[in-house]
Amino acid sequence: MPNVLVTGGSRGLGLAIATRLAACGHDVIAVARRDSEGLLAAAEAARAAETGSIRFRAADLSDIETLPALVRETRREFGKLYGLVNNAGLGTEGLLATMQNPHIEALIRLNTLSPIMLTKFVVRGMMADGGGRIVNLASIIAATGYSGLSVYAATKASLVGFTKSLAREVGHLGITVNAVAPGFIDTEMTEGLGAEGRERIVRRSALRRLAGAEDVAHAVEYLLGPGGRNVTGTVLTVDAGNTA
Repeated sequence: MPNVLVTGGSRGLGLAIATRLAACGHDVIAVARRDSEGLLAAAEAARAAETGSIRFRAADLSDIETLPALVRETRREFGKLYGLVNNAGLGTEGLLATMQNPHIEALIRLNTLSPIMLTKFVVRGMMADGGGRIVNLASIIAATGYSGLSVYAATKASLVGFTKSLAREVGHLGITVNAVAPGFIDTEMTEGLGAEGRERIVRRSALRRLAGAEDVAHAVEYLLGPGGRNVTGTVLTVDAGNTA
């Protein structure tokens, strides 16, 4: 079964993606600073189902200097990497004029620099292996903008440009590169918006509901599966029609 590395795989969207990929037969390596009860439960469920698997590797993805060793050791322990899902990221809010410099730098380091550098070392192996799939988690905010999320939006917009250009660089080697752009997802993150804020988003959406983490996971599954064989350089939006 093909190995897929999922960053930020211990909770939220990353955990949903890891769970879905394991259910459809992938061997998932979930990378995060620490594991979680949810990840341990998902790994046990995957073992019981005997479809794919979920294994955990601890790493601080913001420590850029450790990324080459992370990829090297992961390949040595688990074998070739068929897929990479760059999901880990920060969603720190703040008005640019008053946002602390360390917070800006942390956002750019984890949301932009880290996935680019991690992809650099993973894609080298894919090139030698003769193919692979890369999926970057962007956001509709990259295209629509949102007050208080200017730096976050910048990091996600950079991933879209990265996706499109890298797809052209490595396509002739059998490697696809795509992005998934979630909208406001029905998770604990949107609970902070309050009932009124969530209802406002729902009313603005064509389907009159919020998308769920499982919807994003299915989109990633598609791009990694047979149906995504000839899909590259695209941004797949999952937002229940919020931007329709």
